Amino acid sequence: MRMERLGRGGTPAQVLASLAERARNLGVPPPAAVTGDWFGSAALIAPSLATGAVDPSDAFACPDIREARTPGGPAVGGGWIGYLAYPDGSASGPSPEHSGLPAAAGGWTDTVLRLDADGCWWYETLGAAPCPSDLAAAVVEPRVRERFWHIDWSPPHRETHRRGVEQCLDAIRAGEVYQACVCTRFTGTWTGDPLAFFTAAVARTAPARAAYLQGPWGAVASLSPELFVSRHGDALRSSPIKGTLPLSADPALLRASVKDVAENIMIVDLVRNDLGRVAETGSVTVEELLAVRPAPGVWHLVSTVAARSRPGVTTADLLEAAFPPASVTGCPKIRARDLLRQWEPHSRGVYCGTVGMSSPLAGTELNVAIRTVEFGAGTCVLGVGGGITIDSDPDAEWQECLDKAASILALSTPRERVRADRTAAGCR
Repeated sequence: MRMERLGRGGTPAQVLASLAERARNLGVPPPAAVTGDWFGSAALIAPSLATGAVDPSDAFACPDIREARTPGGPAVGGGWIGYLAYPDGSASGPSPEHSGLPAAAGGWTDTVLRLDADGCWWYETLGAAPCPSDLAAAVVEPRVRERFWHIDWSPPHRETHRRGVEQCLDAIRAGEVYQACVCTRFTGTWTGDPLAFFTAAVARTAPARAAYLQGPWGAVASLSPELFVSRHGDALRSSPIKGTLPLSADPALLRASVKDVAENIMIVDLVRNDLGRVAETGSVTVEELLAVRPAPGVWHLVSTVAARSRPGVTTADLLEAAFPPASVTGCPKIRARDLLRQWEPHSRGVYCGTVGMSSPLAGTELNVAIRTVEFGAGTCVLGVGGGITIDSDPDAEWQECLDKAASILALSTPRERVRADRTAAGCR
């Protein structure tokens, strides 16, 4: 492995845009990235990533090498970056407005550019090649040419969502489930550059677990705040989010809400069960319970469950035990998933699946693919939803969906920002 300290440079959004321009000039596949809080770093960017559809059972497969530590922080070096869609197995299949992306896609990179927690960029490669001068320049002095993107969004059908929530409440009263995450989706048509949308979104909202990749199949721009699972050596960790208020509300109300607290604790118990399937007996602990944290446009209740994996457990074993994420399914998990297929009118797609990276040096970190836009051939989708408990109000659940989507729907294209600025200044 080789590492080079590149020093201070652009922001993750600037560097990603600069690398995209470099890839276009070289005629190579575009970059991919995870930004926010990944592997103890603020960003990891593959300068060019050739991606394709893979069998879901092969997603995030990666050989294990000893975990390395360096003066710049935890080395990552390279690995597999991709996504795994939510396995809803809808009998009706994808709806007409579904993005049509494959069930799993990604690609391998030998090289990453890493922004450490101190704001220093590093070139890391699993091979021995030095950092190309033009690559270093794209990081240290990024040249960003603003590229166009535009999305026309259409809202979900409110009555369809309400009917799903009411059916869930009936199932809770009947004792079939204690909680389930009922979802809906915004649909849109897009033009321009999906990567430009992602860089604009990251620059303005700074999600904790953002990720981007694209290929001939389409693009995924995940603006997630949630950690599904991390694996570093035998250390496992998951930080489920349950409980939401708009950022304008008093965050203390979350801890005071019986409904939100119950929603979170039930999912914590489900995560304990999921990790316990591959963990050493007695190693599952709740490190943090009901922490109030900000996310783009909202406040959330976040808890963290940790465990130590048994010897011989692979990433595939971990995914078999815990995927799909607890926070987007329900309790009990199997019955909740069965019922959600009946209550939701279309497949979830990448939404509620996972996007992330698996590195032979640093381990695996995966988000929960919420606040995630899927770009297909001219169409895009944005899934939203929320946990339903016996105390849920259908109208409040609808508003929660709108609150979660608001920070993404509010994003505007460069051209629209100019028009808005001129209007605000009284110009015509």
